[in-house]
Amino acid sequence: MAVGRSSSPSIDFDREETIASAVLAMADRAPFDLIVVATGLLHGEGFMPEKKLSQLNYQQMEACFRINAMGPALVVSHFSDLLASERAVMAVLSAKVGSIEDNRLGGWYSYRASKAALNMLLKTAAIELKRTRPGAALVALHPGTVNTPLSRPFRGAEIGRSPADAVQDLMRVILSVEAHQSGTFIAYNGQGIPW
Repeated sequence: MAVGRSSSPSIDFDREETIASAVLAMADRAPFDLIVVATGLLHGEGFMPEKKLSQLNYQQMEACFRINAMGPALVVSHFSDLLASERAVMAVLSAKVGSIEDNRLGGWYSYRASKAALNMLLKTAAIELKRTRPGAALVALHPGTVNTPLSRPFRGAEIGRSPADAVQDLMRVILSVEAHQSGTFIAYNGQGIPW
């Protein structure tokens, strides 16, 4: 079942109460073996990723943090109670550019920082989740460059994989995740990514 802004129930990260409402609407279908949180904002109406410090602005930073970190964190907070206790995976899309250790190019301040914040939230939540659902794994996933509207302005159509191939790769990783991998950051090819 897919849940988003236009589904029923719906989730809109600009309206926190929609997350709690979606959980209530889906509780009778629980427990879930798999929950995937797939969201991301790199550019939007009137803004592109910042290349220089002088381009930072509050509205863009807030929008990126809302969609890339705060919304997914609240989904994890609310939906983790619906996970199966035996074996379950909650996978949240992050991005390699959110790796602090891997940052060699700079730029894209709001996107990088919001994905790094997401990574910390997931790592921290995984520690708590281990206490209540030891058979569950909470992981951050890097989908790679995918030919979607998010990456198109950055040669995504040329260098990105198709969404179908990306989903296949990510599902292969998700199906191989074990509980001891909870709190890790994994690329679409199964390789670990440094925080």
